[in-house]
Amino acid sequence: METPFASDVRMTPEEINAWNQMRLKDTWRIFRIMAEFVEGYDVMSQVGPCVSVFGSARTKPGTPYYDLGVKVGRALVEKGYGVITGGGPGIMEAANKGAQDAGGASVGLNIVLPFEQIGNPYVDPDKLINFDFFFARKVMFVKYAMGYVVLPGGFGTLDELFESLTLMQTGKADPFPVVLMGSGFWGGLLDWVRGTLLEAGNISAGDPDRVTLTDDPEEAAEIIDAFCQRHGHLPNF
Repeated sequence: METPFASDVRMTPEEINAWNQMRLKDTWRIFRIMAEFVEGYDVMSQVGPCVSVFGSARTKPGTPYYDLGVKVGRALVEKGYGVITGGGPGIMEAANKGAQDAGGASVGLNIVLPFEQIGNPYVDPDKLINFDFFFARKVMFVKYAMGYVVLPGGFGTLDELFESLTLMQTGKADPFPVVLMGSGFWGGLLDWVRGTLLEAGNISAGDPDRVTLTDDPEEAAEIIDAFCQRHGHLPNF
């Protein structure tokens, strides 16, 4: 296939100039990406063992799943772990609140968005990192977490859940516990995974066992702690 610069027939001089400007911006964008990784590594490497907690930014305070998020954050801290969230409202805020109330590390990896996502007041000020790039942020969630606790959420929550399973399935990350909170919310998805995906041969027989389902925050914290006690506090990658 010819490149856009192989002939002036396919592109006008104005289009070629615009293309070159885009390439220049992409080159400089590399340094912005690098800066996000450097800041993330610098801050997160000093926090200590943590667990990443995911869930919807749209969950309101005072609702059952928000209260569950608070209890999860508290239970994890009581087991000796800090809490990492996306730093925003909803379930993220709840988990950070539980962690902070219990006196543990409360980390927020905030993504800068034009809507919905704003930082919550329960993130420790020295542990708030703002990201422009989703992929840089997602590396921090995995690399510095001893496990995942996933509460009900939308596309973003599902993205984090299935990326974690993919990384373990492909050997790109060491195995770590993934706990789903809320049997009424996740039960149908797990039935589909164990049924449709497994029966179609799209996953292996042991893949559904990579997740554990519970409604008990104490059990969720215990599952992660038991795994870490067996395998040690080792970072991913």
